[in-house]
Amino acid sequence: MKALRSAFPPSSPKEMSARGWDCADVVFFSGDAYVDHPAFGAAVIVRTLESIGLRVAIVPQPNWTDDLRDFRKFGPPRLFFAVSAGAMDSMVNRYTANKRTRSDDAYTPDARPGARPDRAATVYVRILKRLYPQIPVVAGGIEASLRRFTHYDFWDDALRPPFSIDSGADYLIYGQGERAVKELVGRLKAGADMFDLPQTAFVVPKSAAGRFAESALTLNSHEQCCADADKFGANFRAIETESNSAAAKRLLQACGELVVVVNPPYPAAAAEELDAIHDLPFARRPHPRYADKRIPAHEMIKHSITLHRGCFGGCSFCTISAHQGKFISSRSPASVLREVDAIAAMPDFRGHISDLGGPAANMYMTGGHRAELCLSCRRPSCLFPRICRNLNVDHSPLTELYAEVRRHPAVRKVTIGSGIRYDMFLTGEGFIDEAGRRYFETLVKHHVSGRLKVAPEHSSPAVLQMVRKPSFDLFVRLKKEFDEINRRLDLRQQLIPYFVSCLPGCADEDMRRLAAEARRLRCCPEQTQCFTPTPMTLASTVFYTGKDPYSGKRVRVVKSAEGRKRQHLLIKN
Repeated sequence: MKALRSAFPPSSPKEMSARGWDCADVVFFSGDAYVDHPAFGAAVIVRTLESIGLRVAIVPQPNWTDDLRDFRKFGPPRLFFAVSAGAMDSMVNRYTANKRTRSDDAYTPDARPGARPDRAATVYVRILKRLYPQIPVVAGGIEASLRRFTHYDFWDDALRPPFSIDSGADYLIYGQGERAVKELVGRLKAGADMFDLPQTAFVVPKSAAGRFAESALTLNSHEQCCADADKFGANFRAIETESNSAAAKRLLQACGELVVVVNPPYPAAAAEELDAIHDLPFARRPHPRYADKRIPAHEMIKHSITLHRGCFGGCSFCTISAHQGKFISSRSPASVLREVDAIAAMPDFRGHISDLGGPAANMYMTGGHRAELCLSCRRPSCLFPRICRNLNVDHSPLTELYAEVRRHPAVRKVTIGSGIRYDMFLTGEGFIDEAGRRYFETLVKHHVSGRLKVAPEHSSPAVLQMVRKPSFDLFVRLKKEFDEINRRLDLRQQLIPYFVSCLPGCADEDMRRLAAEARRLRCCPEQTQCFTPTPMTLASTVFYTGKDPYSGKRVRVVKSAEGRKRQHLLIKN
C-alpha cells in the first residue's frame, strides 16, 4: 500500500491528550469493536475523515446502561457525532431467526454477547441528542440505511417509522458513505445548505416539505402504511424501483407532522475512487485496547480482499442492492495487488489469501455493454428472470486477476470465500462462453479449499420465482460440471449447497421435496438457514403483507413460530 501506516484513532481522553488534541472534530460511536480494516465500515469512514484533515475519536461499543460516561468522555466535537450500529444489523446480530438471543457476537472481543443494545443506532442517537442537543448527529451503516423509510420490524411484528424520525438524527447517510460524508464536512464548515446533498436523509416539518416536492416522488405516509398493508407494499415497489435506477428521484414520506426527505444516491464509484479508499492507511488489525483478545469477525477476514461493491442479482431476501446499489464498482488490479503486498507484510500471514470477493465473488468488472442503456433500466435484477442482453458477463478479467495473485511470491494459496452467481457463466445446456468455462475450471482447480459453497436457496420453482433465483436444474448442471472437473483433475472436493427454509411461497411439502432432491444428488447441505425478514427487502414486504407488491397476488407465508420451526426441520428429516 502506498500510504504510510498512521496511529489508531484515540479511544480515550488520555489517548487524545497524547496526540496534543484539546478536542475532536468528530466523535464516532460504533456498535462494533474497532477494527482498523477496510472490510469494516467504521474504519473506512474514520480513515476517510482523517484523510481530509479531521481529528476523529472513536467510542466502540459504548455502555448505554450506566450514567452514560462513555457518551460524555470526549465532550462535544467541533463538527458532529457519527453513529453506526456496526457492520451487522444489531437485531440480526443478537437474535436468531426464532427470536432467541444468540450466545455470542463475532464483532465483540472474545465474542462476548450483550455489548450493544437492540436497534443500537437509534439508542445511540437518542442519547447523544439528549446530552448534546445542539451538536449535529450523523448516522450511517447498514442498520440505519435500511430503515430510512417506514419498515417492517420482524422482532416487533409491526411497522416502525423512518429511522431519522424515530431516532432524531440530524442526517442519515445511507449506503456506502465516503463521498457523502466528505461533502457533508465541507458544507458544515462553510455553513452551506445541506438539502441537496446526495445519498442523505433528513427531516423537515410538513409545512416546509413543499420546497422538496418538485421532481420528487411522495410515498404513502407512515400512518397510511400502518392502516393499509397494500400502501406499504406500494411504497416498497416505488422504493426498490428508484433504488435500482441510475437516475433515481428524491423520495418523501410523511410521519405525523414531519416529513423525511431522502435524496438520490451518488453514481457508482469509479475504480480510482475505490482504489483511493483501499489505499488509506489501515493498520489491518484491532485497536490496541483489545490486546490479547480475539475478535472473531476480524479473524475471518484479516487476510481477505474485497474486489468490488454492488450486486445486480436482486435476490428478494437480500439487502445488498438496497445498501450498496445495483451497479458494480470494481478496483483496479494494481490496487488489489498493493493490498496483497500489505497482507504479505503482516507478521501472522502464512501464505493463504482467504478471499478475493465481494457481495458476489464473480461480478468483478462486469456491467452493461452500453452504459446508456443502463441509465434507463429500472429492473431490480440483471440476472432474473433472464440475463439482460446488455450485461457483460466476461469472466476473463477476474480469471487473470486470480492468476496474478497466485503468482505473488508470498502467496501459497488463494481461496474464494464469497458466494458465486453460477447463472453468470452457466446455462442448463452448458457454459455461456469459453471465458465462463475457463473461470469455473480455474476456480475449482486452484481456489476451492476442499468444499465449494453455493446458494441455490431452494428447489421449488414457485419459491425460486419469488426470491429471484435461477431454476434448481441449473444447480444440478453446476454439480455435473463440478464433479466432471474434479474427476478429470483427480481432486476430492465437495459441492456444498446452502438452502433457506420458510421463504415466502414455501409450503411444508416444498421442504420435503427439497430434502429428497438433496438426498438424490448426494449433496447434503452443511447449513439450512431459516428466513429472517429484514427491512427493505421484497421478501420481508411479502412476509408482512401476504402479497407480492408487483402482481398483487396472495403469497403463502409461514408466520407462526411453530410453523417456521416445523418447516425448518423438514430438510433434516
